[in-house]
Amino acid sequence: MEHISLLYWIKVGLGILTAIICVLLSVDNLLSGIGIGIVIYALSDRVLRQLFIDKVDKPSTVTKTGIGIFILSWVFFWALLYTLVNPPI
Repeated sequence: MEHISLLYWIKVGLGILTAIICVLLSVDNLLSGIGIGIVIYALSDRVLRQLFIDKVDKPSTVTKTGIGIFILSWVFFWALLYTLVNPPI
């Protein structure tokens, strides 16, 4: 698997992990959820930069690759899991 593709799929998994953390912490406030998402993305970016620094052209490639799918997978799975855990009456 190419390094950029692997980085992309790691960001998908991190988005799902962020959604699970938001549901486990019972976050129902959008701003709190955004804060958790930013913290997890920033921490993972620091780790992934160290792992992929010699495998990509520029260090900013690690940060930019997969940011959209991180946000989409996080929001989608957060809404899905929140609905499953707290079903409407």
